[in-house]
Amino acid sequence: MLSLKNIVVHYDGVEALKGISIEAEKGSITALIGSNGAGKSTCMRAISGLVPLTSGEIWFEGKRIDGMVPERIVKLGIAHVPEGKRLFLKMSVFDNLLTGAYLRHDRAEIERDLEKAFRYFPILDERRMQQAGTLSGGEQQMLAFGRGLLSNPKLFLFDEPSLGIAPIIVHEIGKRIRQLADEGYTIILVEQNAILALELAKKAYVLETGKIALEGDAQRLRNNDYVKKVYLGI
Repeated sequence: MLSLKNIVVHYDGVEALKGISIEAEKGSITALIGSNGAGKSTCMRAISGLVPLTSGEIWFEGKRIDGMVPERIVKLGIAHVPEGKRLFLKMSVFDNLLTGAYLRHDRAEIERDLEKAFRYFPILDERRMQQAGTLSGGEQQMLAFGRGLLSNPKLFLFDEPSLGIAPIIVHEIGKRIRQLADEGYTIILVEQNAILALELAKKAYVLETGKIALEGDAQRLRNNDYVKKVYLGI
């Protein structure tokens, strides 16, 4: 469904990605793990059109998308749930959700996806008129997740969804990411929490200083001695 072919990205004057190739299968979870500065978030931003490629290609459902503006990429069906949530903190929960649908005109389908977001996270329904800035960190992450759902995507890019939130909420977010895959969505999951990422994913890539150090079946990587030592703390 998504293919990155030998992509190179220079970001803030630094070669952040050094010729990486990644494949994400339809309806599966693909994890990118690695330490800070490994290039994980740059990879997500490149897919979303937020940073240009120096070289290489990105293909989505048979279309080459590198060089497209972000709005076009969203319209094709790619939702980016960024690190740090990036909410409109003075706007209501409900209005934040609707920003995810800003390119859509199918009112009935938007209502359907709103209800889906509320089914996933009932707390958002309870607080729909509350300012986003008054939510807890975990609730804000749920809202960012829901906003992504409102863009009617085929592919979700989740960038550090567990960052800075309580373990019980991490569990809930992980459960919903798995549910998305079970419903046929394709997911790329960037995580420093390698335990969570490798539990959820079918396939995984380990990024180190802009290069792919390891790749393969997520379960196999969980049992890799190097991954255990460096990323799982075993």
